[in-house]
Amino acid sequence: MSVSTESSAPADAGAPSDDTTPAGRGRFGAVWLAAVLVFGLLVGLAIGLLGPRLATPGDDSVEAGFLRDMSTHHAQAVEMSMIAHANSTNPGVITLSADIALTQHGQIGYMQAWLSEWHLSPTGSAAPMAWMKDSSGSVQNGLMPGMATPAQMAELRKATGKTLDVQFLTLMRQHHLGGIHMAQEVLQQSDNDDVTWLAESQVRGQQGEITLIDSMLKQLQTS
Repeated sequence: MSVSTESSAPADAGAPSDDTTPAGRGRFGAVWLAAVLVFGLLVGLAIGLLGPRLATPGDDSVEAGFLRDMSTHHAQAVEMSMIAHANSTNPGVITLSADIALTQHGQIGYMQAWLSEWHLSPTGSAAPMAWMKDSSGSVQNGLMPGMATPAQMAELRKATGKTLDVQFLTLMRQHHLGGIHMAQEVLQQSDNDDVTWLAESQVRGQQGEITLIDSMLKQLQTS
């Protein structure tokens, strides 16, 4: 593929937002982000469908399992990011949450496009993480590595102010660690060019975001 393998780096955490009023941001920022998410998904689908493959993975393959599980994993990250983007008043959190939502939504587009091209369902009958070697213990209470529990998601939706920012950053840091673990595992098991390209991109991008998250949490703890 000729597409770029680099995820967009989050903007300067200290950069001011275009509309500093929460009401104004709520009206326009969320609508703008939702529109861009739809556009990003369509672009991801289009790029993912470019170029014929000589051989395609099967329904029970490592590649299909990873794409299905990572799509679900990403979907929760997008949801958390949209909550933070809509409700936070911290410019750094607003910027980072938008970047994560756009990047991971676009990657969902790639993954769903490849499954469609391989004539596979976006969901499978296998249990989560069944594609990963020695996966015993990687799923806790039905959740893949790093995913937030329903109770944690409910708390995030209710949180405001600094509490919201800390909860979002803490949950996203754990979410990224789980996602990196999954991506590193598929790199050990797959030689599919598309899947390895995406996994490498995910590892690089999320490791960079963890560094930023650590810095932001430190600032919040001292403020």
